[in-house]
Amino acid sequence: MHNTTKPGGPSFASCAKGGLFFGLFLLTLSARAQGNYEIQVYGADTVEPRNLMVELHSNFTPEGQKYVIDGVYPTNHQEHETLELTEGLTNWSELGFYVFTSEQAGHGVQWVGDHIRPRVRVPDSWHWPVGVSLSTEIGYQRAVYSPDTWTWELRPIVDKTAGHWYFAVNPALERTWHGPDVNQGLGFAPGAKISYDFSNVVSAGFEYYADYGRLTSPDTLHNQQQQIFVATDLNVSPKWEINIGVGLGPTAATDHLIVKGILGRRFDWGHHSPVD
Repeated sequence: MHNTTKPGGPSFASCAKGGLFFGLFLLTLSARAQGNYEIQVYGADTVEPRNLMVELHSNFTPEGQKYVIDGVYPTNHQEHETLELTEGLTNWSELGFYVFTSEQAGHGVQWVGDHIRPRVRVPDSWHWPVGVSLSTEIGYQRAVYSPDTWTWELRPIVDKTAGHWYFAVNPALERTWHGPDVNQGLGFAPGAKISYDFSNVVSAGFEYYADYGRLTSPDTLHNQQQQIFVATDLNVSPKWEINIGVGLGPTAATDHLIVKGILGRRFDWGHHSPVD
């Protein structure tokens, strides 16, 4: 959600190899929850107090699941637009709110659901060698888009900048509160990112998204949701966030091609000097 400068250290070849292991975001052929509304690996920073971050997450699935399964609409040729509003509360906390929408031939533009997400982080004054934060997200999505209508997520976030390189890991845990997976316990849905600053403005690398199924009994590889994105961040100003990516799904349970973009703008409500 927030741009961060990137790390340096290991060779590009070794990090690119690691990045190939990292990236993806998947949707299964079975009627599991569809999660490709906000495709993003979080950094550890929070929005500054008296600042509002407004983001539009857009993605389109040119090649996805083509059939209605257990009453859930297919993802093929679905376009998702998600509005995310994040208000900085203190120098170590924020509160986010999402509005999910979908557009598809035959269904038109539809509201999908809403989520709320408080987040806290380790303050800079602690001088930890890595950035660390923790978000929790709870919300509702309509059954025609996800059979699990009420869900909860706990997302630890760890990131690190080293020279021109940037690394982030989000080992998220998910829980269904209402729906067919309510008795499945915790699910494991990690995300990770590796990128390199090619200039002061352009960064590029890999993002990885996955849903491995139950934490205590992972799905087989065939049924796991995984996707690798090649992504670019344009760091044109601290006020703006721009991310563009193309994702491929290597497993049978994955939408095979997704394109995504994030456009964010930071607004300063305080009386101090505005962000440049």
